[in-house]
Amino acid sequence: MKPTREREKELLHQYLPLLGRDVVLAGVDEVGRGSLAGPVCVGIAIVTSSTSDDFPAMMRDSKQLTPKRREELVPQVKQWVNDSAVGYASSDFIDRYGIVPALGYAASVAVDKLKKRGHSIDVVLLDGNHNWWINDSKYQSVFHLPDVPVYTQVRGDASCAVIAAASVVAKVERDAYMTDISQDFPEYEWHKNKGYSSPKHIEALKKHGVSTMHRQSWKMPGIDK
Repeated sequence: MKPTREREKELLHQYLPLLGRDVVLAGVDEVGRGSLAGPVCVGIAIVTSSTSDDFPAMMRDSKQLTPKRREELVPQVKQWVNDSAVGYASSDFIDRYGIVPALGYAASVAVDKLKKRGHSIDVVLLDGNHNWWINDSKYQSVFHLPDVPVYTQVRGDASCAVIAAASVVAKVERDAYMTDISQDFPEYEWHKNKGYSSPKHIEALKKHGVSTMHRQSWKMPGIDK
């Protein structure tokens, strides 16, 4: 499946007469949600009504690309979109609040980065079928997301160019982070598995137990209950 701009352009055209100005649309994707260790990350890429249709030809859902191809694409993606940012929520945050609030927090970090560079968001196009972009009053003291229209798109990272862009940027940044911290925890081989449940990772959990970077509230394979 190759991404297109069809869905995002529908939304941009829909909101253009309502806002009476150039519309800012955010493509949003998460990375690391199912990992056993390390942060969950949210990538945001923004485009507008005037963004070029000429997005990188090889851009795909980040999971369909090799690490080398993803890294090569990042400069092209950043040249195409108006801007992009990645936010993190740590394993400690996930243990304390849960994975869905962690997504909201990570997204709020990315939004704040974009705000500091002068960007606001008018509408969100979110990968998947679950709208987690919701401000829950329980977490108002922890994070706040823009109160804007949100649309979900199943397999959006494969079918929508702006979500694919967010996917690639977030995946490359998180992979680099996991490779970096792997130097301090070499037994888990995070430079290879990025914190996911690989055989070597599970074997290391059996032998060494959980580290400070693991999501300790989660059930870990290889660890007795």
